[in-house]
Amino acid sequence: MNWITNYVRPRINSIFSRRETPENLWHKCDGCGTMLFHRELHDNVNVCTSCGHHMGITPRARFEALFDGGIFTEVDVPEPVADPLQFRDQKKYPDRLKSAQKQTSEKEAMLVAAGEIGRTPIIAAAQDFSFMGGSMGMYVGNAIVAAAEEAVRLKRPLILFSAAGGARMQEGILSLMQMPRSTVAVQMLKEAGLPYIVVLTHPTTGGVTASYAMLGDVQISEPNALICFAGPRVIEQTIREKLPEGFQRAEYLLEHGMLDRVTPRPQMRDELIGITRMLLGLPPAIKGELPPPDAAPIPPTEADMPGATPDADGDA
Repeated sequence: MNWITNYVRPRINSIFSRRETPENLWHKCDGCGTMLFHRELHDNVNVCTSCGHHMGITPRARFEALFDGGIFTEVDVPEPVADPLQFRDQKKYPDRLKSAQKQTSEKEAMLVAAGEIGRTPIIAAAQDFSFMGGSMGMYVGNAIVAAAEEAVRLKRPLILFSAAGGARMQEGILSLMQMPRSTVAVQMLKEAGLPYIVVLTHPTTGGVTASYAMLGDVQISEPNALICFAGPRVIEQTIREKLPEGFQRAEYLLEHGMLDRVTPRPQMRDELIGITRMLLGLPPAIKGELPPPDAAPIPPTEADMPGATPDADGDA
């Protein structure tokens, strides 16, 4: 035995037999620091199985968990004018859009889809906070209007998942105009007698909270979501007072009557199915696939037997 056998050959074998290991197999929980296997995290809809912390989730992943069988059809949204103000800060606005599109693989900050939950047809819209902070620009306004129009056309309820840092400053006043536009879209649903359910996720702030995010027939939130117009730090600096513990979080707002429910994400689908069917006047959904009833014939009675004679009352 020499150094070639003892060192060189094992070294060569280890190099050529080395396997590529994906870097995203494990994710660290932002709440408790627990390392979570990616499949376990995916099956629990991006909620930590250790502490229950709700991590961010894309609209597409949310819809796959929401709709029956993960099947849905995207609703077309009209394209707005690109860079109407020729806005530029450290980057040009079109460059920021291209960067966000490359990072998220989505066209914009809101996705609109049609499908069924618990065999109940709905229209759903969800904001993507990873796309420029889910900011509300002209495209988001067009998406809400398109979702409302599709819901009215198909006579379906609309469920909206909000997640935004507010209006998009790169579009200026045109961004702020989406607040009244989205309010008019919600009014279309109310005039058509269709339910409008809002699920507020972390964070929902600014002009989004001041418009369509707080106009639902039912207001639901995920746990510990920040929901506000101005952030707590801005308020503390303005009033120069320490705010209460948990101020502007979902549980605090539920206690003070601004929300109807606080529901963990893994239970959200069943919650939405129950509320939607109740608002539509439908019976509760049946969980699971039930087998068809037996087609066995009903056994004959004595009256059906041959030779049977009527009794004193005239009955057989």
